[in-house]
Amino acid sequence: MRFSVSLQAEGDREVTLEEVVELADAVAGLGGIASGFGTMTYGAQIIVEADNSDEAVDIALAEFNRAVATTSLPAWPVTRAETIGEDDDYGDLDA
Repeated sequence: MRFSVSLQAEGDREVTLEEVVELADAVAGLGGIASGFGTMTYGAQIIVEADNSDEAVDIALAEFNRAVATTSLPAWPVTRAETIGEDDDYGDLDA
């Protein structure tokens, strides 16, 4: 099943626009988008294939950490992770 996973890392300084652009480039291949400009956090929303939400978070964390490692961003701890399953996204439209 496909999951959209949103991850956010929190640190001790403001994130620059250039850093967010680097992260956006790094997660683009994962169907991702990046955020964080002007805040004390940076994050991404990426798409992963997994059997359940917990596995999706584990896979996304590994991919996110790999992506961050290719940028000039510091490796801050991930403080938030949320998933939306493909079935969850439009489930209310079936009615």
